[in-house]
Amino acid sequence: MNLPLLTISARYGWMTQQSRFSASIAGREKKNYTLLKKHQLSYNHGNSKVANYGTVYELTDYDEALVPKVYHSFSLTSENSSKFIESYFHTKKLDAQLRKFIASTARMDGLLNISFDDFMKVKLFAPERCEQSKISRIINLIEKLITLQQRKLEQLKQLKKAMLQYLLTTEKKSAPLIRNKNYNNKWDTTTFSKLLNYERPENYIVTNTNYRKNGIPVLTANKSFILGYTNESNVYNKGEAIIFDDFTLENKFVNFPFMIKSSAIKILTSKVNYSLYFIFQLLQHTKFIKEGHARHYISVVQKQTVRIPPSYEEQESISDTFSRIQSLIKLQQNKIDQYTTLKKYLLQKIFI
Repeated sequence: MNLPLLTISARYGWMTQQSRFSASIAGREKKNYTLLKKHQLSYNHGNSKVANYGTVYELTDYDEALVPKVYHSFSLTSENSSKFIESYFHTKKLDAQLRKFIASTARMDGLLNISFDDFMKVKLFAPERCEQSKISRIINLIEKLITLQQRKLEQLKQLKKAMLQYLLTTEKKSAPLIRNKNYNNKWDTTTFSKLLNYERPENYIVTNTNYRKNGIPVLTANKSFILGYTNESNVYNKGEAIIFDDFTLENKFVNFPFMIKSSAIKILTSKVNYSLYFIFQLLQHTKFIKEGHARHYISVVQKQTVRIPPSYEEQESISDTFSRIQSLIKLQQNKIDQYTTLKKYLLQKIFI
């Protein structure tokens, strides 16, 4: 059958195999797949940090699709709403029952081996169809708002990416594609070693990693950024800095007092007459060649040739543009977080 081949991601719900695995893994005859129709549901009795005891998802984006037989797929009687049941499982209020079934079975191939018969024994509280539908509409509305806000966030990130291409330049070009009309000088060719000072991190490494809920933030250069908080006193408090991971080349701009956890972090500050936030954007824009699990700042980054406006004012003007876009990105992320928190709150309060 020429139908979409779907898989469940605990974090993102239904995904095509192509988008999740970059290929179809079903096999030519699709023997281990079953037909799922719109508004039917599947329970993926998998095990992940997002859903320890599996997740249930309703098929909404396709009229029909093929899904793995290892999922427990089912439809509902006319008295029940598919969205209501899906949302019920996402509250985790049924995990205690699922845990009991897992305790009496074995884990198989990374899956929690809950049989279909055991899954059908799960008890839940459901109001009449009319109330289920009203609850489902509320959840659907919030999910649509979250999706819209996520699209806006992606658009802002794409805008920033485009502006990096238009407002900065490479060593082969003397000026960027877009430029303030007040500046017309060619950009200088230089290296990061001439733009930045670096400091080793030993004086600012936190000794106690049992973090607090408030105090001085403990930072990392990767996506998590703030690991927690501490009340230790050996704080970096010298103004703006870039924290740079010597192994991964990840970096973050910091303008508040902080401490760090890893000795792999280098603390970078600008030399005189250079805008640190502009240099931070250069770091984001520059493609470095990694040398395996090696320390990169001295061997790779410092030697990298880049171009920079000779005028500090032009550097600051470009920095201001990126700062404004970054502020919009942060505001947009806050909106998503607020809607997500609202959804979690409602899921806990609406369901028994």
